[in-house]
Amino acid sequence: MTPLSRHLAAQITALGPMTLANFMQQCLLDPTHGYYATRDPFGTSGDFTTAPEISQMFGELIGLSLAQSWLDQGAPKPFILAELGPGRGTLMRDIWRATAHVPGFHDAAKVTLVEASSIMRATQAKTLRAVHPIWVDTTADLPSGPLFLVANEFFDALPIRQFIRHNTGWVERVIGLDRDQFVFGQTPHTPLTDLSYRWDDTVEHDMIEICKPGQIIATIVGERIATHGGAALIIDYGDWRSLGDTLQALQNHEPTDPLLAPGEADLTAHVDFEALAKAASPAHFTRLTPQGTFLERLGITERARALAKNIKGTSLKSHVAAHRRLTHPSEMGSLFKVLGLFPNGALPPPGLEQ
Repeated sequence: MTPLSRHLAAQITALGPMTLANFMQQCLLDPTHGYYATRDPFGTSGDFTTAPEISQMFGELIGLSLAQSWLDQGAPKPFILAELGPGRGTLMRDIWRATAHVPGFHDAAKVTLVEASSIMRATQAKTLRAVHPIWVDTTADLPSGPLFLVANEFFDALPIRQFIRHNTGWVERVIGLDRDQFVFGQTPHTPLTDLSYRWDDTVEHDMIEICKPGQIIATIVGERIATHGGAALIIDYGDWRSLGDTLQALQNHEPTDPLLAPGEADLTAHVDFEALAKAASPAHFTRLTPQGTFLERLGITERARALAKNIKGTSLKSHVAAHRRLTHPSEMGSLFKVLGLFPNGALPPPGLEQ
């Protein structure tokens, strides 16, 4: 067993089965042995590749959408340009480059990155050397003021709890030990009043997932935007309402058993966008929109054609493949969704509809 496996096994032995949220939290964020504390997981040498790493077009269009929202709201100065979980800094770098010619935008922006990992902060500092960002540990630590924020593949990595419906109530899926192996189990039947709203759209043995940390973060972002102005773009895989087991683990770009090697694989789950939208009140939210539709509305095909004029050979083939991967329904175009947040009286972020 790995050091983290032994640590988790000792906790279960002493305290009994643990929630999936507790397991995920430690697997991903343990300061010594957690997944994000011990590696750079992005790109071909890591375990997964995100949209900003696929093509510069993604970040450019995100940046222009946020910049137009800033202009639509009267170009407030100063304002917070923030990213949750900024990876290598690629998305913010592309946002910054694309907005260079928006009058006053760079002068007014305070680029702020919400990042807990010291390893990732070091990588972001290199990527964003010309941007001079500041870092905070949590969303609650963001400076006060108008907030224009992007969260790309951030909420999917937050810890979830899973509940299974039985005719007498709900049971929680938990993690225990069978000899030296981690295994799934269930708690006794427990009445959970905060899940009553899911009784009418589920049947016996259906599973739902709850992400309390995500709802708390959405509340903070929504309150900031409703109070001070701004906009948020939340981009992730998921759907309007959670249903079924969506927990997954990736290692070396391949699916693996989530319980097999704690701390060695990325653990994620599909995002319940309805829960985020409701938690973000009193900010308004847009219709949930497929990523491909969102990017097409912002002009990604025109941008792709413009870039293609200056490249050829294998680079051109890679460029065409990147456009397809970001937008096509069989790739990321339908699986990934976009939710926008904006204040009362303002227009929704470009690319999205109310």
